[in-house]
Amino acid sequence: MTMRDSITAARISGPTPTPDGTAILEFRFPPEDPTFAGHFPTRPLVPGVFLIEMARVAAETVRAQAFTVREITKAKFLRPVIPDETVRVELKLAAQADTLQAHARLSVGGRPAGEVRLQLVPNP
Repeated sequence: MTMRDSITAARISGPTPTPDGTAILEFRFPPEDPTFAGHFPTRPLVPGVFLIEMARVAAETVRAQAFTVREITKAKFLRPVIPDETVRVELKLAAQADTLQAHARLSVGGRPAGEVRLQLVPNP
């Protein structure tokens, strides 16, 4: 199973648009997800790279288009995300020249869990 497969399987809702143009998606990784076997077996948590990738997958879901990350302009993690927690992704997208700017705020139970900003380019 790839990282993308795990993230796709973990999506439980969304995208749900809001009046301000934000898209809301929610993800939940089950304890049996293979990711947790290596990260970390005695205290499993969702790897930071998965949280970054969730922002890209969310953008692809909203736009129905495949993207590649050109640049990670911000990746800030405020708390660990553990199995069976619901991660809410609030995603704002903005087109700029030849890139798509993705700004994702991550939260768990209403508490901030992180923030990711990506510059994405469409896959050919």
